[in-house]
Amino acid sequence: MFVCGGRRDFVSDEPAEEYVRHALGSCGGDIEVGLARQLGELARELHSKPDMEALLQQITKAAVDEIDGAEHACISLVEGQIVRTHAATDDMVARVDQRESELKEGPCITSLRTEVTVRSDDFETEERWPRFVAAAMQEGIRSMLAVQLFVVGDNLGALNIYATRRNAFTEHDESVAMLLAIHAAIAMRGHKVESNLRVALGSRDVIGQAKGILMERYKISEAEAFHLLVIASQKTHRKLRVVAETLATTGDLGVL
Repeated sequence: MFVCGGRRDFVSDEPAEEYVRHALGSCGGDIEVGLARQLGELARELHSKPDMEALLQQITKAAVDEIDGAEHACISLVEGQIVRTHAATDDMVARVDQRESELKEGPCITSLRTEVTVRSDDFETEERWPRFVAAAMQEGIRSMLAVQLFVVGDNLGALNIYATRRNAFTEHDESVAMLLAIHAAIAMRGHKVESNLRVALGSRDVIGQAKGILMERYKISEAEAFHLLVIASQKTHRKLRVVAETLATTGDLGVL
């Protein structure tokens, strides 16, 4: 089997970082519009997850629940040049995904490189990725679907869906998987932005506390207090937040 199709961008009046692009199906098909209503409730549930780990686990569960041919699923995330398994419905697919990462070949790797949905209907006749296919078949896998998770400028990873029977996935299943991937990518991006914001706010608060201590002790201005923290950060080769947190927690001016 060969992958056909290309990449497609949504047209939006929103700023570039706010819209999401998605891959076409393995044979060029787009997402079935009617599926949006079916997965609307799921999208709200994804956005309600308290942390990234819970979110990723819910996405893999949803893939098995919502995609007719799916028996197992996992999510592989991109960390620099490395692809790691971050959520899986069971240990078996975690092992299969790990082998794909080690071998650097397979549907997930191809999906990440080409930005298209990749489907293999029968591993027994599959001529791509021979080493990965052999490893997957030893675990009982016979067909697979890989859908990229990404937003503009941010390649997040891939949703990998597995079955122990041949010809498990249809074009309709691809449509469900692609739409699920869009909801998942948006939710993941939202969690990432929210997490970064919490860190930024926490840093601002602790730096403010440290500045307050210095202003009170030395009777200096806010700008002068901040300058002292910057100098301490540079001298000790520690992040400004760490210096401020130490001062705010211990009150020890020795950190300066």
